Amino acid sequence: MEEAKRLHARALRTGSRRLQPLLLRVLAAGDHRYAAVLLDSYPSPSPPAAAALHDRILQALASSRSPLLLPSFARAHRHGLITHLSFTFLLSASAAATSPLFARFALSSHALLVKSGHFAAGDPFLGSALVSFYAKNRLLDQARRVFDEMPRRDTAVYNALLSAYTRGGLLSKAEKLFGEMPERNVVSWTAMVSGYAQNGLHAEAVETFMEMWEGAGVQPNELTVTSVLPACAAVGAMGLGRKVEKYAKRKGHLGNVYVANAVVEMYAKCGNIRRAWRVFQRIGCRQDLCSWNTMIMAFAVHGLWREALALFHKLRMTGMKPDGITFVGVILACTHGGLVHEGKLLFDSMYADYNLTPRIEHYGCMVDLLGRAGLLKEAYSMICRMPVEPDAVIWGALLGACSFHGNIELAEIAVNNLVFLEPQNTGNLVILSNIYASSGKWDGVAQVWKLLKEKDHKKSAGYSFIESDGRMHKFLVEDKSHPRFEEVYRTLDSVTMLMKPVKSENMQELESCFCHL
Repeated sequence: MEEAKRLHARALRTGSRRLQPLLLRVLAAGDHRYAAVLLDSYPSPSPPAAAALHDRILQALASSRSPLLLPSFARAHRHGLITHLSFTFLLSASAAATSPLFARFALSSHALLVKSGHFAAGDPFLGSALVSFYAKNRLLDQARRVFDEMPRRDTAVYNALLSAYTRGGLLSKAEKLFGEMPERNVVSWTAMVSGYAQNGLHAEAVETFMEMWEGAGVQPNELTVTSVLPACAAVGAMGLGRKVEKYAKRKGHLGNVYVANAVVEMYAKCGNIRRAWRVFQRIGCRQDLCSWNTMIMAFAVHGLWREALALFHKLRMTGMKPDGITFVGVILACTHGGLVHEGKLLFDSMYADYNLTPRIEHYGCMVDLLGRAGLLKEAYSMICRMPVEPDAVIWGALLGACSFHGNIELAEIAVNNLVFLEPQNTGNLVILSNIYASSGKWDGVAQVWKLLKEKDHKKSAGYSFIESDGRMHKFLVEDKSHPRFEEVYRTLDSVTMLMKPVKSENMQELESCFCHL
Protein backbone atom coordinates (compact mmCIF):
# COMPACT_ATOMS: atom_id res chain seq x y z
CA MET A 1 0.00 0.00 0.00
CA GLU A 2 2.91 2.34 0.68
CA GLU A 3 4.10 1.85 -2.88
CA ALA A 4 0.61 2.72 -4.18
CA LYS A 5 0.62 5.93 -2.14
CA ARG A 6 4.05 6.87 -3.55
CA LEU A 7 2.70 6.32 -7.08
CA HIS A 8 -0.28 8.53 -6.23
CA ALA A 9 2.00 11.31 -4.95
CA ARG A 10 4.16 11.08 -8.11
CA ALA A 11 1.02 11.26 -10.29
CA LEU A 12 -0.11 14.41 -8.47
CA ARG A 13 3.30 16.04 -8.95
CA THR A 14 3.53 15.22 -12.63
CA GLY A 15 -0.12 15.95 -13.35
CA SER A 16 -0.71 12.45 -14.67
CA ARG A 17 -4.37 11.52 -15.23
CA ARG A 18 -3.82 7.81 -15.64
CA LEU A 19 -6.22 6.68 -12.91
CA GLN A 20 -6.88 3.05 -13.82
CA PRO A 21 -3.45 1.47 -13.09
CA LEU A 22 -3.18 3.42 -9.83
CA LEU A 23 -6.71 2.42 -8.79
CA LEU A 24 -6.04 -1.24 -9.58
CA ARG A 25 -2.85 -1.12 -7.47
CA VAL A 26 -4.79 0.31 -4.50
CA LEU A 27 -7.55 -2.30 -4.86
CA ALA A 28 -4.95 -5.08 -4.99
CA ALA A 29 -3.53 -3.73 -1.72
CA GLY A 30 -7.01 -4.07 -0.17
CA ASP A 31 -7.53 -0.44 0.91
CA HIS A 32 -11.06 0.06 -0.42
CA ARG A 33 -11.69 3.31 1.40
CA TYR A 34 -8.56 4.87 -0.14
CA ALA A 35 -9.69 3.60 -3.57
CA ALA A 36 -13.08 5.34 -3.21
CA VAL A 37 -11.41 8.61 -2.17
CA LEU A 38 -8.96 8.26 -5.05
CA LEU A 39 -11.78 7.83 -7.57
CA ASP A 40 -13.58 10.93 -6.27
CA SER A 41 -10.42 13.07 -6.29
CA TYR A 42 -9.60 12.57 -9.98
CA PRO A 43 -11.22 14.46 -12.82
CA SER A 44 -14.11 12.39 -14.16
CA PRO A 45 -13.12 10.32 -17.20
CA SER A 46 -15.62 9.55 -19.96
CA PRO A 47 -18.88 7.99 -18.66
CA PRO A 48 -18.13 4.46 -19.98
CA ALA A 49 -14.63 4.53 -18.50
CA ALA A 50 -15.90 5.97 -15.21
CA ALA A 51 -18.62 3.30 -15.02
CA ALA A 52 -16.03 0.59 -15.60
CA LEU A 53 -13.83 1.95 -12.78
CA HIS A 54 -16.81 2.13 -10.42
CA ASP A 55 -17.63 -1.45 -11.28
CA ARG A 56 -14.10 -2.53 -10.40
CA ILE A 57 -14.47 -0.92 -6.97
CA LEU A 58 -17.94 -2.46 -6.45
CA GLN A 59 -16.59 -5.88 -7.43
CA ALA A 60 -13.79 -5.61 -4.86
CA LEU A 61 -16.16 -4.39 -2.16
CA ALA A 62 -18.69 -7.15 -2.93
CA SER A 63 -16.00 -9.86 -2.78
CA SER A 64 -14.90 -8.70 0.66
CA ARG A 65 -18.49 -7.96 1.78
CA SER A 66 -17.33 -4.51 2.82
CA PRO A 67 -19.85 -2.10 4.39
CA LEU A 68 -18.50 0.48 1.92
CA LEU A 69 -20.38 -1.31 -0.88
CA LEU A 70 -23.70 0.42 -0.21
CA PRO A 71 -22.43 4.05 -0.13
CA SER A 72 -20.22 3.34 -3.16
CA PHE A 73 -23.21 1.95 -5.07
CA ALA A 74 -25.30 4.99 -4.07
CA ARG A 75 -22.49 7.36 -5.18
CA ALA A 76 -22.25 5.62 -8.57
CA HIS A 77 -26.01 5.89 -8.97
CA ARG A 78 -25.96 9.63 -8.22
CA HIS A 79 -23.41 10.12 -11.01
CA GLY A 80 -25.42 7.97 -13.45
CA LEU A 81 -22.69 5.33 -13.62
CA ILE A 82 -24.73 2.24 -12.69
CA THR A 83 -24.47 -0.77 -15.05
CA HIS A 84 -25.97 -4.25 -15.00
CA LEU A 85 -22.69 -5.42 -13.44
CA SER A 86 -23.16 -2.95 -10.59
CA PHE A 87 -26.50 -4.54 -9.73
CA THR A 88 -25.02 -8.04 -10.05
CA PHE A 89 -22.25 -7.26 -7.55
CA LEU A 90 -24.70 -5.65 -5.12
CA LEU A 91 -27.17 -8.56 -5.28
CA SER A 92 -24.45 -11.21 -4.96
CA ALA A 93 -23.05 -9.54 -1.85
CA SER A 94 -26.55 -9.03 -0.41
CA ALA A 95 -27.40 -12.72 -0.87
CA ALA A 96 -24.33 -13.72 1.12
CA ALA A 97 -24.49 -10.95 3.75
CA THR A 98 -26.05 -11.39 7.19
CA SER A 99 -26.79 -7.69 7.74
CA PRO A 100 -30.48 -6.77 7.27
CA LEU A 101 -29.31 -3.42 5.87
CA PHE A 102 -27.98 -5.20 2.76
CA ALA A 103 -31.30 -7.01 2.31
CA ARG A 104 -33.34 -3.80 2.56
CA PHE A 105 -31.04 -2.00 0.15
CA ALA A 106 -31.17 -4.87 -2.34
CA LEU A 107 -34.97 -4.99 -2.18
CA SER A 108 -35.23 -1.31 -3.05
CA SER A 109 -32.61 -1.73 -5.76
CA HIS A 110 -34.88 -4.22 -7.56
CA ALA A 111 -37.31 -1.40 -8.31
CA LEU A 112 -34.40 0.74 -9.51
CA LEU A 113 -33.23 -2.16 -11.65
CA VAL A 114 -36.59 -2.46 -13.42
CA LYS A 115 -36.86 1.32 -13.82
CA SER A 116 -33.38 1.60 -15.33
CA GLY A 117 -34.19 -1.01 -17.98
CA HIS A 118 -31.24 -3.25 -17.09
CA PHE A 119 -33.53 -6.14 -16.10
CA ALA A 120 -35.38 -6.00 -19.43
CA ALA A 121 -32.07 -6.65 -21.20
CA GLY A 122 -32.23 -10.20 -19.90
CA ASP A 123 -28.65 -10.50 -18.63
CA PRO A 124 -28.44 -14.08 -17.23
CA PHE A 125 -25.84 -13.21 -14.56
CA LEU A 126 -28.01 -10.38 -13.27
CA GLY A 127 -31.11 -12.58 -13.31
CA SER A 128 -29.30 -15.37 -11.49
CA ALA A 129 -28.04 -12.92 -8.86
CA LEU A 130 -31.55 -11.55 -8.32
CA VAL A 131 -33.12 -15.01 -8.05
CA SER A 132 -30.35 -16.10 -5.64
CA PHE A 133 -30.86 -13.00 -3.51
CA TYR A 134 -34.57 -13.66 -3.05
CA ALA A 135 -33.99 -17.37 -2.56
CA LYS A 136 -31.36 -16.96 0.15
CA ASN A 137 -33.66 -14.56 1.96
CA ARG A 138 -36.41 -17.25 1.76
CA LEU A 139 -38.57 -15.12 -0.49
CA LEU A 140 -39.26 -17.99 -2.87
CA ASP A 141 -42.45 -16.54 -4.38
CA GLN A 142 -40.54 -13.41 -5.39
CA ALA A 143 -37.69 -15.55 -6.72
CA ARG A 144 -40.14 -17.50 -8.87
CA ARG A 145 -41.78 -14.29 -10.11
CA VAL A 146 -38.41 -12.90 -11.20
CA PHE A 147 -37.63 -16.22 -12.89
CA ASP A 148 -40.93 -16.18 -14.80
CA GLU A 149 -40.45 -12.54 -15.88
CA MET A 150 -36.98 -13.10 -17.32
CA PRO A 151 -36.97 -12.86 -21.13
CA ARG A 152 -34.01 -15.27 -21.37
CA ARG A 153 -33.00 -18.01 -18.93
CA ASP A 154 -29.78 -19.93 -19.01
CA THR A 155 -28.80 -22.95 -16.92
CA ALA A 156 -27.37 -20.74 -14.15
CA VAL A 157 -30.76 -19.09 -13.60
CA TYR A 158 -32.49 -22.47 -13.46
CA ASN A 159 -29.85 -23.67 -10.99
CA ALA A 160 -30.39 -20.62 -8.76
CA LEU A 161 -34.11 -21.35 -8.40
CA LEU A 162 -33.55 -25.13 -8.19
CA SER A 163 -31.08 -24.69 -5.32
CA ALA A 164 -33.57 -22.40 -3.58
CA TYR A 165 -36.30 -25.05 -3.78
CA THR A 166 -34.08 -27.86 -2.50
CA ARG A 167 -32.71 -25.75 0.38
CA GLY A 168 -36.27 -24.85 1.33
CA GLY A 169 -37.39 -28.48 1.27
CA LEU A 170 -39.78 -27.88 -1.66
CA LEU A 171 -38.71 -31.06 -3.42
CA SER A 172 -41.86 -31.50 -5.52
CA LYS A 173 -41.30 -28.04 -7.06
CA ALA A 174 -37.60 -28.82 -7.46
CA GLU A 175 -38.37 -32.09 -9.26
CA LYS A 176 -40.80 -30.34 -11.60
CA LEU A 177 -38.30 -27.57 -12.41
CA PHE A 178 -35.51 -30.14 -12.84
CA GLY A 179 -37.67 -32.00 -15.36
CA GLU A 180 -38.33 -28.78 -17.30
CA MET A 181 -34.67 -27.77 -17.61
CA PRO A 182 -33.51 -27.67 -21.26
CA GLU A 183 -29.95 -28.41 -20.14
CA ARG A 184 -28.47 -29.76 -16.92
CA ASN A 185 -24.94 -29.48 -15.64
CA VAL A 186 -23.18 -30.80 -12.55
CA VAL A 187 -24.61 -27.95 -10.45
CA SER A 188 -28.16 -28.98 -11.40
CA TRP A 189 -27.60 -32.63 -10.49
CA THR A 190 -25.77 -31.71 -7.29
CA ALA A 191 -28.68 -29.51 -6.18
CA MET A 192 -31.03 -32.48 -6.47
CA VAL A 193 -28.66 -34.94 -4.77
CA SER A 194 -27.98 -32.60 -1.85
CA GLY A 195 -31.66 -31.65 -1.63
CA TYR A 196 -32.74 -35.27 -1.28
CA ALA A 197 -29.95 -36.03 1.22
CA GLN A 198 -30.62 -32.97 3.40
CA ASN A 199 -34.34 -33.79 3.55
CA GLY A 200 -33.80 -37.40 4.61
CA LEU A 201 -34.57 -39.00 1.23
CA HIS A 202 -31.27 -40.85 1.12
CA ALA A 203 -32.32 -43.61 -1.28
CA GLU A 204 -33.51 -40.97 -3.78
CA ALA A 205 -30.20 -39.11 -3.37
CA VAL A 206 -28.23 -42.26 -4.21
CA GLU A 207 -30.52 -43.07 -7.15
CA THR A 208 -30.20 -39.54 -8.58
CA PHE A 209 -26.43 -39.64 -8.17
CA MET A 210 -26.24 -42.92 -10.09
CA GLU A 211 -28.47 -41.51 -12.82
CA MET A 212 -26.13 -38.51 -13.08
CA TRP A 213 -22.91 -40.50 -13.00
CA GLU A 214 -23.79 -43.54 -15.09
CA GLY A 215 -26.91 -42.45 -16.99
CA ALA A 216 -26.12 -38.85 -17.97
CA GLY A 217 -22.34 -39.24 -17.86
CA VAL A 218 -21.89 -36.08 -15.78
CA GLN A 219 -18.72 -36.10 -13.69
CA PRO A 220 -19.33 -35.28 -9.98
CA ASN A 221 -17.51 -32.37 -8.42
CA GLU A 222 -16.37 -31.99 -4.81
CA LEU A 223 -19.77 -30.73 -3.64
CA THR A 224 -21.55 -33.66 -5.32
CA VAL A 225 -19.25 -36.10 -3.57
CA THR A 226 -19.78 -34.50 -0.14
CA SER A 227 -23.55 -34.59 -0.76
CA VAL A 228 -23.85 -38.24 -1.80
CA LEU A 229 -21.51 -39.80 0.75
CA PRO A 230 -23.80 -39.08 3.76
CA ALA A 231 -26.65 -40.63 1.76
CA CYS A 232 -24.50 -43.73 1.12
CA ALA A 233 -23.83 -43.88 4.87
CA ALA A 234 -27.54 -43.58 5.71
CA VAL A 235 -28.60 -46.50 3.51
CA GLY A 236 -25.47 -48.59 4.07
CA ALA A 237 -24.27 -48.36 0.46
CA MET A 238 -20.60 -48.89 1.30
CA GLY A 239 -19.88 -50.40 -2.12
CA LEU A 240 -20.96 -47.22 -3.86
CA GLY A 241 -19.21 -45.13 -1.21
CA ARG A 242 -15.96 -46.96 -1.94
CA LYS A 243 -16.35 -46.27 -5.66
CA VAL A 244 -16.96 -42.60 -4.90
CA GLU A 245 -13.85 -42.51 -2.70
CA LYS A 246 -11.72 -44.02 -5.50
CA TYR A 247 -13.12 -41.47 -7.94
CA ALA A 248 -12.44 -38.62 -5.50
CA LYS A 249 -8.90 -39.86 -4.95
CA ARG A 250 -8.29 -40.08 -8.71
CA LYS A 251 -9.60 -36.54 -9.24
CA GLY A 252 -7.66 -35.10 -6.30
CA HIS A 253 -10.82 -34.25 -4.35
CA LEU A 254 -9.54 -35.92 -1.17
CA GLY A 255 -7.29 -32.91 -0.74
CA ASN A 256 -10.48 -31.08 0.24
CA VAL A 257 -10.98 -31.66 3.97
CA TYR A 258 -14.78 -31.61 3.58
CA VAL A 259 -14.63 -34.49 1.10
CA ALA A 260 -12.22 -36.41 3.32
CA ASN A 261 -14.46 -35.89 6.36
CA ALA A 262 -17.45 -37.19 4.39
CA VAL A 263 -15.47 -40.32 3.49
CA VAL A 264 -14.60 -40.89 7.16
CA GLU A 265 -18.25 -40.52 8.14
CA MET A 266 -19.42 -42.85 5.38
CA TYR A 267 -17.09 -45.68 6.42
CA ALA A 268 -17.86 -45.14 10.10
CA LYS A 269 -21.64 -45.27 9.63
CA CYS A 270 -21.29 -48.33 7.39
CA GLY A 271 -19.42 -50.07 10.20
CA ASN A 272 -15.92 -50.14 8.70
CA ILE A 273 -14.08 -48.39 11.53
CA ARG A 274 -10.67 -49.59 10.41
CA ARG A 275 -11.00 -47.92 7.01
CA ALA A 276 -12.51 -44.78 8.58
CA TRP A 277 -9.49 -44.52 10.89
CA ARG A 278 -7.13 -44.97 7.94
CA VAL A 279 -8.75 -42.09 6.02
CA PHE A 280 -8.75 -39.93 9.18
CA GLN A 281 -5.02 -40.47 9.60
CA ARG A 282 -4.36 -39.60 5.96
CA ILE A 283 -6.00 -36.20 6.45
CA GLY A 284 -3.01 -35.39 8.67
CA CYS A 285 -2.38 -31.75 9.49
CA ARG A 286 -5.48 -30.70 7.53
CA GLN A 287 -7.73 -32.23 10.21
CA ASP A 288 -10.33 -29.75 11.41
CA LEU A 289 -12.72 -30.08 14.35
CA CYS A 290 -15.24 -31.88 12.13
CA SER A 291 -12.61 -34.55 11.37
CA TRP A 292 -11.97 -35.16 15.07
CA ASN A 293 -15.67 -35.14 15.95
CA THR A 294 -16.51 -37.63 13.21
CA MET A 295 -13.86 -40.08 14.37
CA ILE A 296 -14.67 -39.68 18.08
CA MET A 297 -18.34 -40.29 17.34
CA ALA A 298 -17.48 -43.31 15.19
CA PHE A 299 -15.52 -44.91 18.03
CA ALA A 300 -18.24 -44.08 20.57
CA VAL A 301 -21.17 -45.40 18.51
CA HIS A 302 -19.39 -48.69 17.92
CA GLY A 303 -18.61 -49.18 21.61
CA LEU A 304 -14.89 -48.40 21.32
CA TRP A 305 -15.07 -46.06 24.29
CA ARG A 306 -11.38 -46.27 25.19
CA GLU A 307 -10.37 -45.18 21.70
CA ALA A 308 -12.96 -42.37 21.71
CA LEU A 309 -11.77 -40.94 25.02
CA ALA A 310 -8.10 -41.29 24.03
CA LEU A 311 -8.80 -39.37 20.81
CA PHE A 312 -10.64 -36.69 22.81
CA HIS A 313 -7.61 -36.18 25.06
CA LYS A 314 -5.37 -36.04 21.98
CA LEU A 315 -7.68 -33.40 20.51
CA ARG A 316 -7.29 -31.26 23.63
CA MET A 317 -3.50 -31.61 23.42
CA THR A 318 -3.55 -30.08 19.93
CA GLY A 319 -5.00 -26.88 21.42
CA MET A 320 -8.18 -27.18 19.38
CA LYS A 321 -11.31 -26.26 21.35
CA PRO A 322 -14.01 -28.98 21.44
CA ASP A 323 -17.60 -28.05 20.68
CA GLY A 324 -21.03 -29.44 21.56
CA ILE A 325 -20.75 -32.28 19.02
CA THR A 326 -17.47 -33.39 20.61
CA PHE A 327 -19.14 -33.73 23.99
CA VAL A 328 -22.01 -35.75 22.56
CA GLY A 329 -19.40 -38.24 21.36
CA VAL A 330 -17.39 -38.44 24.58
CA ILE A 331 -20.45 -38.71 26.87
CA LEU A 332 -21.76 -41.45 24.59
CA ALA A 333 -18.38 -43.18 24.96
CA CYS A 334 -18.75 -42.98 28.75
CA THR A 335 -22.20 -44.55 28.39
CA HIS A 336 -20.79 -47.54 26.55
CA GLY A 337 -17.98 -47.86 29.06
CA GLY A 338 -20.24 -47.48 32.11
CA LEU A 339 -18.16 -44.50 33.23
CA VAL A 340 -20.78 -42.57 35.18
CA HIS A 341 -18.37 -40.42 37.20
CA GLU A 342 -16.29 -39.52 34.14
CA GLY A 343 -19.43 -38.69 32.18
CA LYS A 344 -20.63 -36.31 34.91
CA LEU A 345 -17.25 -34.59 34.99
CA LEU A 346 -17.26 -34.12 31.23
CA PHE A 347 -20.83 -32.78 31.29
CA ASP A 348 -19.95 -30.28 34.03
CA SER A 349 -16.76 -29.24 32.23
CA MET A 350 -18.69 -28.10 29.17
CA TYR A 351 -19.63 -24.77 30.71
CA ALA A 352 -16.93 -24.56 33.38
CA ASP A 353 -13.96 -25.13 31.04
CA TYR A 354 -15.24 -24.30 27.55
CA ASN A 355 -18.18 -21.93 28.15
CA LEU A 356 -20.48 -24.32 26.25
CA THR A 357 -24.11 -24.39 27.38
CA PRO A 358 -25.38 -28.01 27.33
CA ARG A 359 -28.11 -28.57 24.78
CA ILE A 360 -30.94 -31.09 24.77
CA GLU A 361 -28.79 -33.76 23.08
CA HIS A 362 -26.26 -33.56 25.93
CA TYR A 363 -29.04 -34.04 28.49
CA GLY A 364 -30.25 -36.98 26.44
CA CYS A 365 -26.80 -38.58 26.61
CA MET A 366 -26.66 -38.03 30.37
CA VAL A 367 -30.12 -39.54 30.91
CA ASP A 368 -29.01 -42.55 28.88
CA LEU A 369 -25.75 -42.81 30.86
CA LEU A 370 -27.50 -42.64 34.24
CA GLY A 371 -30.35 -44.91 33.14
CA ARG A 372 -28.11 -47.68 31.85
CA ALA A 373 -26.18 -47.58 35.12
CA GLY A 374 -29.45 -48.12 37.01
CA LEU A 375 -29.57 -44.58 38.44
CA LEU A 376 -33.14 -44.09 37.26
CA LYS A 377 -34.23 -41.63 39.94
CA GLU A 378 -31.19 -39.46 39.25
CA ALA A 379 -31.94 -39.62 35.53
CA TYR A 380 -35.56 -38.56 36.13
CA SER A 381 -34.38 -35.77 38.43
CA MET A 382 -32.11 -34.48 35.66
CA ILE A 383 -35.05 -34.48 33.24
CA CYS A 384 -37.11 -32.43 35.70
CA ARG A 385 -34.27 -29.90 36.10
CA MET A 386 -33.65 -29.45 32.38
CA PRO A 387 -33.81 -25.79 31.23
CA VAL A 388 -35.67 -26.89 28.06
CA GLU A 389 -38.68 -29.12 27.51
CA PRO A 390 -37.60 -32.78 27.20
CA ASP A 391 -38.33 -34.32 23.81
CA ALA A 392 -39.22 -37.85 22.75
CA VAL A 393 -35.56 -38.89 22.68
CA ILE A 394 -35.12 -37.96 26.35
CA TRP A 395 -38.23 -39.83 27.51
CA GLY A 396 -37.38 -42.71 25.19
CA ALA A 397 -33.97 -43.07 26.84
CA LEU A 398 -35.60 -43.18 30.26
CA LEU A 399 -38.18 -45.73 29.05
CA GLY A 400 -35.43 -47.93 27.65
CA ALA A 401 -33.61 -47.86 30.99
CA CYS A 402 -36.86 -48.66 32.83
CA SER A 403 -37.36 -51.64 30.53
CA PHE A 404 -33.90 -52.97 31.32
CA HIS A 405 -34.18 -52.42 35.08
CA GLY A 406 -37.92 -53.14 35.44
CA ASN A 407 -39.02 -49.81 36.94
CA ILE A 408 -42.79 -49.63 36.34
CA GLU A 409 -43.43 -46.27 38.04
CA LEU A 410 -41.00 -44.24 35.94
CA ALA A 411 -41.90 -46.23 32.82
CA GLU A 412 -45.51 -45.09 33.15
CA ILE A 413 -44.39 -41.46 33.51
CA ALA A 414 -42.16 -41.78 30.43
CA VAL A 415 -44.92 -43.39 28.33
CA ASN A 416 -47.48 -40.75 29.35
CA ASN A 417 -45.15 -38.08 27.99
CA LEU A 418 -44.27 -40.10 24.88
CA VAL A 419 -47.92 -40.68 24.01
CA PHE A 420 -48.35 -36.90 23.97
CA LEU A 421 -45.15 -36.21 22.00
CA GLU A 422 -45.43 -39.00 19.42
CA PRO A 423 -48.94 -40.48 19.55
CA GLN A 424 -48.44 -42.63 16.44
CA ASN A 425 -45.45 -44.52 17.82
CA THR A 426 -46.87 -47.84 19.05
CA GLY A 427 -43.45 -49.10 20.10
CA ASN A 428 -43.57 -47.14 23.36
CA LEU A 429 -46.80 -48.82 24.44
CA VAL A 430 -45.42 -52.23 23.47
CA ILE A 431 -42.35 -51.62 25.66
CA LEU A 432 -44.61 -50.67 28.59
CA SER A 433 -46.62 -53.83 28.00
CA ASN A 434 -43.42 -55.88 28.12
CA ILE A 435 -42.40 -54.21 31.40
CA TYR A 436 -45.79 -55.07 32.89
CA ALA A 437 -45.47 -58.66 31.66
CA SER A 438 -41.97 -59.14 33.07
CA SER A 439 -43.27 -57.94 36.47
CA GLY A 440 -46.37 -60.18 36.31
CA LYS A 441 -48.81 -57.25 36.05
CA TRP A 442 -51.15 -58.87 33.53
CA ASP A 443 -53.93 -56.37 34.15
CA GLY A 444 -51.54 -53.65 32.96
CA VAL A 445 -50.74 -55.70 29.85
CA ALA A 446 -54.46 -56.02 29.10
CA GLN A 447 -55.01 -52.28 29.51
CA VAL A 448 -52.20 -51.43 27.11
CA TRP A 449 -53.43 -53.81 24.42
CA LYS A 450 -56.98 -52.56 24.89
CA LEU A 451 -55.71 -49.01 24.32
CA LEU A 452 -53.89 -50.13 21.18
CA LYS A 453 -57.01 -51.79 19.85
CA GLU A 454 -59.29 -48.82 20.64
CA LYS A 455 -57.02 -46.35 18.87
CA ASP A 456 -56.51 -48.76 15.98
CA HIS A 457 -52.75 -48.32 16.10
CA LYS A 458 -50.95 -50.20 13.37
CA LYS A 459 -47.27 -50.89 13.28
CA SER A 460 -45.50 -49.62 10.19
CA ALA A 461 -44.16 -52.35 7.95
CA GLY A 462 -40.44 -52.90 8.30
CA TYR A 463 -38.24 -52.84 5.23
CA SER A 464 -34.64 -53.53 4.26
CA PHE A 465 -32.18 -52.01 1.83
CA ILE A 466 -29.80 -54.24 -0.09
CA GLU A 467 -26.97 -52.87 -2.21
CA SER A 468 -26.16 -54.65 -5.46
CA ASP A 469 -23.85 -53.32 -8.18
CA GLY A 470 -23.95 -49.85 -6.68
CA ARG A 471 -27.76 -49.68 -6.63
CA MET A 472 -30.07 -49.81 -3.64
CA HIS A 473 -33.04 -52.20 -3.60
CA LYS A 474 -35.85 -51.86 -1.05
CA PHE A 475 -37.77 -54.90 0.22
CA LEU A 476 -40.78 -55.26 2.50
CA VAL A 477 -42.28 -58.40 4.00
CA GLU A 478 -43.97 -60.44 1.22
CA ASP A 479 -43.06 -57.64 -1.18
CA LYS A 480 -43.89 -58.14 -4.86
CA SER A 481 -43.16 -54.63 -6.11
CA HIS A 482 -39.57 -55.35 -7.14
CA PRO A 483 -39.27 -56.10 -10.88
CA ARG A 484 -37.29 -59.29 -10.13
CA PHE A 485 -39.37 -60.48 -7.17
CA GLU A 486 -39.99 -63.94 -8.69
CA GLU A 487 -36.24 -64.52 -9.05
CA VAL A 488 -35.72 -63.28 -5.48
CA TYR A 489 -38.27 -65.70 -4.03
CA ARG A 490 -36.86 -68.63 -6.04
CA THR A 491 -33.42 -67.85 -4.61
CA LEU A 492 -34.83 -67.62 -1.08
CA ASP A 493 -36.56 -71.00 -1.52
CA SER A 494 -33.32 -72.60 -2.68
CA VAL A 495 -31.40 -71.09 0.27
CA THR A 496 -34.09 -72.41 2.65
CA MET A 497 -33.77 -75.90 1.16
CA LEU A 498 -30.00 -75.80 1.63
CA MET A 499 -30.41 -74.69 5.26
CA LYS A 500 -32.72 -77.56 6.23
CA PRO A 501 -30.03 -80.30 6.33
CA VAL A 502 -27.70 -77.99 8.28
CA LYS A 503 -30.49 -77.19 10.72
CA SER A 504 -31.26 -80.88 11.13
CA GLU A 505 -27.61 -81.70 11.89
CA ASN A 506 -27.42 -78.87 14.43
CA MET A 507 -30.58 -80.09 16.15
CA GLN A 508 -29.12 -83.62 16.43
CA GLU A 509 -25.97 -82.17 18.00
CA LEU A 510 -28.05 -80.17 20.48
CA GLU A 511 -30.14 -83.23 21.39
CA SER A 512 -27.00 -85.26 22.02
CA CYS A 513 -25.66 -82.46 24.24
CA PHE A 514 -28.88 -82.40 26.29
CA CYS A 515 -28.73 -86.20 26.69
CA HIS A 516 -25.35 -85.88 28.41
CA LEU A 517 -26.53 -83.20 30.86
